[in-house]
Amino acid sequence: QVQLVESGGGSVQAGGSLRLSCAASGYTYSTYCVAWFRQAPEKEREGVAAMTLGGSKTFYADSVKGRFTISQDNTKNTVYLQMNSLNPEDTAMYYCAAAAGWCWTTNQALGAGPYDFWGRGTQVTVSS
Repeated sequence: QVQLVESGGGSVQAGGSLRLSCAASGYTYSTYCVAWFRQAPEKEREGVAAMTLGGSKTFYADSVKGRFTISQDNTKNTVYLQMNSLNPEDTAMYYCAAAAGWCWTTNQALGAGPYDFWGRGTQVTVSS
């Protein structure tokens, strides 16, 4: 059973930065598509960034492109989300998710449907 644990959330002022971590255990397939999602109160869950473990191609939502960077450390089975130039609209619960197989397209990688495994989330709050 894949388990995902997020960390690194917190409260920052607008313009600040945070780095989220997603530590995984229980991987059994050769690779996984791992993504970050976020959900603010009374808003739909939004795919933010994704990448294939062991791969280099990354996928981003337009709302975070140029500000957020997804990366991985395969030795630690950890995926990171570096978030820069944060603004209050980035305030949300951030979730890590994984699905066996590759991330192929932006729509597929940032859609919630393919993901079987989810973490419990880490809260990010950005004040103006």
